[in-house]
Amino acid sequence: MDATPPARATVAVLGPGGIGGLVAALVARAGHRVVVLAGDATVDVLRRDGLHLTSAALGDAHVSVEADTELREPADVCVVTVKQGALPDALRRVDADAVRGTVVPLLNGVEHMTALREHFPAETVVAGVIRAESTRVAPGRVVHGSPFADVDLASRTASPDRLEAVRAVLADAGLGVRVRDDEDAVLWGKLAVLAPFALLTTRYAAPIGEVRTRHRDELVALVREVAAVSVASGGPDTTQSALTFYDAFPAGSRSSMQRDAEAGRPLELDAVGGAVVRAARRSGLAVPVTQELVRALS
Repeated sequence: MDATPPARATVAVLGPGGIGGLVAALVARAGHRVVVLAGDATVDVLRRDGLHLTSAALGDAHVSVEADTELREPADVCVVTVKQGALPDALRRVDADAVRGTVVPLLNGVEHMTALREHFPAETVVAGVIRAESTRVAPGRVVHGSPFADVDLASRTASPDRLEAVRAVLADAGLGVRVRDDEDAVLWGKLAVLAPFALLTTRYAAPIGEVRTRHRDELVALVREVAAVSVASGGPDTTQSALTFYDAFPAGSRSSMQRDAEAGRPLELDAVGGAVVRAARRSGLAVPVTQELVRALS
């Protein structure tokens, strides 16, 4: 895939949940060919009814997409949006030889990059993170609630041409996209802000407004722990930026982990809190607040 994407790229989206559905709808609305990869029941819904997006910030959309249980022909871009725990099974839907372009995971955590580079040629894999609040309320129906939907891309293995081509497709869809130099900074910059938000809103079954007031001391201690792990892992010091972000976020905002807990769905606890604890152990750092939250939520 060169730096100039085709006018109508073929984009596969593996996992049409809140984030995958948002990306698929926006890319399809921009005129690109979208193939959504999912289970039989979701495939049936998408083939019959299409994909519905509700978004005050980006506009509502009802688009037609192709849907299948596996990728049966080459794609220019494969966006991976399943949760990390489901990744091994989900990758069976995508033959590595069928992706002639670039693989872009938009997953929480940092450890999924190893699995992707083992499944696909390393030179095709780009690290990506997305900042957006988006929820699948039913198969084929997604509600985007945040005033932003921003993507950062970086890669230590893919060429600048690949990064630019992916940036062009996602920006064409209306997402805010930046290409960054440092993959670790991109991944840890997201995880170090996400982890305190996810762990504490889920632990106390409370929105961020309550967490940042009633549990302020614990929030600050957790932010400092995770920021230290980020720095030791090659990421940024997120101490001040994380607290500023939480204080500015709408008071009623909940994390995706909290919503999963309320719905009785599996939590991304290992990909988020577990990854922080393991990275801390590798760096010889003590993270007692993080460890206690992971234990309490396990």
